[in-house]
Parts: sequence; structure tokens; C-alpha cells
Amino acid sequence: MTSTAAPHAWLIENARLLTLAPKAGEHGARRGARLRDLSIIARGWVACEGDRIVAVGEGEPSDRSSAAAGTRRINALGKVVMPAFVDCHTHACWAGNRYDEYSMRLAGREYLDILAAGGGIMSTVRAVRESSTEALAATLTQHLQRMRSKGTGAIEVKSGYGLSEAAELKMLDAISMVANGAPGTLAPIIPTFLGAHAIPADNERWPEQCIAMLPTVVARFGAVQCDAFCERSAWTPQQCQELFKAARALGMPCTAHVDQFNALGFLTQALTLGVRSVAHLEATTQAELAAAAVSNTIGIFLPGSGMHLDLRFAPARRFIAQGGAPAIATNCNPGSSPVYSMPLIVALATRFLGLTHEESITAATFNAAAALGLDAECGAICEGYRSDLLILPTDDERALAYEYGSAEPETVILGGQFVVGSDSLRSTLA
Repeated sequence: MTSTAAPHAWLIENARLLTLAPKAGEHGARRGARLRDLSIIARGWVACEGDRIVAVGEGEPSDRSSAAAGTRRINALGKVVMPAFVDCHTHACWAGNRYDEYSMRLAGREYLDILAAGGGIMSTVRAVRESSTEALAATLTQHLQRMRSKGTGAIEVKSGYGLSEAAELKMLDAISMVANGAPGTLAPIIPTFLGAHAIPADNERWPEQCIAMLPTVVARFGAVQCDAFCERSAWTPQQCQELFKAARALGMPCTAHVDQFNALGFLTQALTLGVRSVAHLEATTQAELAAAAVSNTIGIFLPGSGMHLDLRFAPARRFIAQGGAPAIATNCNPGSSPVYSMPLIVALATRFLGLTHEESITAATFNAAAALGLDAECGAICEGYRSDLLILPTDDERALAYEYGSAEPETVILGGQFVVGSDSLRSTLA
């Protein structure tokens, strides 16, 4: 990935703009017909100063758009310009690898069997505990560079591979270190505390200790998002409920891994607790899916897991038809979704989740931003939003869904900085 110092101002012209601009008075994630409205300007321009968009228009650029001193002009040559992807569910901070585990799975072992035998998450936990904060930050930076090169702007990153107070705090330290320095400053990094990822075999009291450390997490990192993995061999519904009640009392927004392999009934409780989002939903019952669809909670769908694990995919089409607000994400992690590419996730969402190409783009941008509380600044191209922009190698956005992840952006601008671009584009910079 290449990067240059941020110019004072940018002007992208002659572009097919997917603005996804909110309508007047519109707030929060989109549902129904709004999922299919990309608010397209067939030939338009967008002007940026620093890390913000200052003007968007149709046809030829206005005088205002090129008034700033040092404005650099990019001719998009009719190609699609869209907001950077928002990856709202990742485990991108880890150490080691899971190549041996994948070999075991290819030989016929089930994921939950590997987890119960001390593999899976626990193998990564051991690697994280042996790593320094600096080493974790360096590896996270490498992962982010790969994700940025595919067009990801704002991103959520979870802890959860420490499963002890010291190791969980170390992970959050590493995430914060990257978030507060390059390349993290290119676009927002949202840290999530996922101490409730599993229960280590050598510490049955971990759920109690994890809940007890919440005040320490908030004192050190602020009221970051709190997550839990409710599943057999992980946290029970009762343990998750106790965690979320304590987190909410501290002002922490909550999200939950729910019904990935088994429907344990926690989804209804999570909705009652007012969680911001629920992820997975592969095994969710029809009744609970309907309840989630009419709630204010966003459903985060993760087709990378189905592709990598067992070819089971969540009923996202039914969720949308019942009025739900969907987002999609990579779930980037070393065990169940080693995926860095949001373009690939868009393609998988149309094939296996039943989304249209417009819905998948909205779910990967504006709704994903809403899942992180960022929909007032990310996921759309309009005045005041962040200058996190992509130029696709095509004049038809349907290529994102049609191709298997190969319609990757030829240009990525994050926070007003030129991150990735082709030689042909470089030559158009004035």
C-alpha cells in the first residue's frame, strides 16, 4: 500500500457518485426501500478540504469547489466514486496463526470440537498472551494495511483473545496505540471490549472477573463498546445478560455474537437490553428473527464465516423483508473468517444472504457506519462527512456484487490522504 502526505484540498470530478446521502431529518440505519436508494449522481463532483467533504454537485464543478488554495483535481473518467467501506465487526487484533487448525478441519474435525479440545480461540489466546503490546500493535497495523488497500475506512476492532485482565487490557492498549497513530488516524478505529469471547479451561471464574474489570476498562479507555459471544462452549445467556447490565450501567454501548451455531434464546434478552447490534444469526429462530427485525437493533451479517466454516448463512433476506436494518462485515479473524476484503463480502452477500447489489452497498457503508454510531460522518458522500472515498475500476457499481472481490478500488482516499491509487490516476493529479 502506498500513501502520500495529505494535500490541502481535493476535487474529484467527472464521476458517477454513489452519495448515499441522508434525506432531511433521516437518522439511523436504513430499512426497506431506502436500502436500495444509493442517491446516485450520474455525473458529478466532490470537493474535500483536509479530512472533510465541503461540497458535492452535479455536472461541472462550481467555483466554490476549486477555490481552496492548492486544490488537486482528479478526473474520475466516469468511474464510480463511493464512500469507503465501513467494517463494523472484526477481530483484526491477534497473534500467531491457525493454519494447523484449518488442516484439522479439512480432515473432518468440527469447529466446536476443536474449541472444546483447547484449539480454536484458545490457541490464539495463548499466542496473544505471549506477545507484547508493541508486537500486537504491529500485527494489527499489517492487517489494517491489507484492509485499507481493499477500501475499508472506519473499522471496529475487538479484544477477546486475552481472556485475562492483563491480556485483555494489553489488547485494548495495542488497539488504542494503532488508533491514535498512523495508519490508524487515516480513518476511525472503534475499539470493542470482548472479554466475553470464551471461558478459559484454567479459569472457570473468568465471567465473574471479566464483569468486575469493566470499570477498569472504562477508566482506561472510556465507555468503549462491549461485546459477548453467547454460544455453547462460550458464555451462557445468563452470563451475557449480567455482563451487559453492568456495561450499560457504565455507559458502554453493547453488541452481541448471537446464534452462530445454536439458538440459545439470548437474542430476545439482548433486544430487551437495547443492544446496538447483533451479529451472526445463522441459527436464529424465525420468531426471534422477526423480533430483531422490528427492533432498533441492527443485524450484522457475516458471510465470510459461512464461506469458511460450514456454508451456513443467515436469513438476511427474510430479516430485510420483515423490516430489519442490515449491515455486513468481514468478521476478519484467524479462525472462522480470514477475510480482509469488503468487496468480497459485498459479493458474498448477494449470493448467499439474498441482498441486492444496492442493498449490499448500503449495508457495507451507511448501515455499517450506523452500527458503530458513525452514520453522521461516515458511509455517505455529503457535506460535512469524512473524506473517505473510493474510486472503483468501473463505471457500473454492480461490478462489486457481480465479481468475486476483484472489483477492488483503484483509488482509496482516507481522511483526505491519498492511500492507494493507480499510475494512471497519479498522472491526472495537478
